[in-house]
Amino acid sequence: MALQSWIDTLKSSKKTSLIHDGKRKIHFLFIDGKEMTEEYDSNTDELIVRKWRHKSTLGAQGQWQVEVGEPLAGPVTSSESDIRENCFNPVFLRKDTKTSFQWRVRNLPYPKDVFSVFVEPSDRCIIIKTLNKKYYKKFSITDLDRIQLPLDNTALSFTHTNNTLIVSYKKPKEILTLEHELLKELKKLKVTGEWGF
Repeated sequence: MALQSWIDTLKSSKKTSLIHDGKRKIHFLFIDGKEMTEEYDSNTDELIVRKWRHKSTLGAQGQWQVEVGEPLAGPVTSSESDIRENCFNPVFLRKDTKTSFQWRVRNLPYPKDVFSVFVEPSDRCIIIKTLNKKYYKKFSITDLDRIQLPLDNTALSFTHTNNTLIVSYKKPKEILTLEHELLKELKKLKVTGEWGF
């Protein structure tokens, strides 16, 4: 089963833990060379950030890819300072809660009835689109893909407030159990003063 395979992968990884600024930061180094970091709020145990980094074909370290949390803001070089992305463009990010996966799309000034949000089971993804054809987004739930759980349209809901579309997908019981067990194991880790990599 894919769930057991993912649990075994997590258990066999090298883990380093650090507490800094009220956040528990965990670094996972997997056998295949991939790296994952997670940050949890120390008080609520809520996941704040999850990032992945893969090695390139030639073995060089790749860039961190944000899976959960705010996207990384890259440094602005002098050549880029004249041309910038419009600050009113939609911003898509994932911010989970204890009971649901949640995505936020900021800067969408349309009313709620313009949006259509649904599960596409054949592609294993969620699709957001507007009736006025001003916004379209197709994305998967990587946590469900990792353990190969099916998507359920009844677990999906959305709301729109303050120019932000909030899409929620209720976590299946398998994910809730996995997260609970993982958090118990991570709390047992010896906390180091510095990162070990």
